[in-house]
Amino acid sequence: MRHLLPFKDIVTIARAGSIRKASEILNISSTALNRRLLAMEEDFGVPIFERLSKGLHLSPAGELILRHMQNQLSAHENLTSQLVELSGLRRGHVSIACSQALLPHFLPEQIAIFRQTYPEVTFSVHLRDREAAERSLQDNSADLAIVLEPINLSVFENALSVAQPIWCLMRDTHPLAAAPTVRLSDCRQYPVALPESSYGVRYLVDRALMRGSDNLNMVIEADSFEFLRGLALYEDMITFHIPISLPINPSEGLVYRPLDSTDVEPGRLSVGHLHGRTPPMAAARFLDQICEDLISRFGR
Repeated sequence: MRHLLPFKDIVTIARAGSIRKASEILNISSTALNRRLLAMEEDFGVPIFERLSKGLHLSPAGELILRHMQNQLSAHENLTSQLVELSGLRRGHVSIACSQALLPHFLPEQIAIFRQTYPEVTFSVHLRDREAAERSLQDNSADLAIVLEPINLSVFENALSVAQPIWCLMRDTHPLAAAPTVRLSDCRQYPVALPESSYGVRYLVDRALMRGSDNLNMVIEADSFEFLRGLALYEDMITFHIPISLPINPSEGLVYRPLDSTDVEPGRLSVGHLHGRTPPMAAARFLDQICEDLISRFGR
């Protein structure tokens, strides 16, 4: 691993955007880190970074060098994971980029189940919207991504997709709470809170609105589904979610009702990894587990 330490230096500097911030992350002096960077640039014969007043920015050559270094670090992690697996130690690390819907219930449960069998496996979980999750696969900061409605399928190698219909969340005294299914046109009479446009739920609702003549009275837009859920407790506000983000038993005072699928088509929750890259052993095992669970809950 020692021969890859300079690679980690460059990757850290690129993410931090400055020598000072990167030196704090790496726990070395900024002077020592700067010397390492200058030595790397001398070895390559080109500047890796452009020195700007606002910090360091990758040069065109630096972008190529960084991509090579990220690939090498990722390949090393994959090799280490496979060697550990052969030794029977069952250690490893799994890095996941996912949408908010997975954070409250699904991933905590799945990680806990996995660690019962593999207690030495560690995890890092990163909240990302659809586009950012795919970038995390590309820069190798995530092994797996779980997102609603992936954007770039040339980047995202899909292991499984399951249907996720859109559900309305409202308080149990809301006028629409008694309906078994809610029409999008019914929602026009009430204030609506929606996630930002970068999220899959919003994409599906907006797409349905563009096809029809219905408009919604959106009074609040937010990037937190937890916040959106909380709003429904305090007034006759409607917000939209997918089943995997909701607990089996609603919080006291709230109800879930499905939107009519003829109004808003179900989305596809996709689980995958970077196209052309084999995930490390621990990540591959975890991927198998969550795919099995999703199939048991939602079918294919």
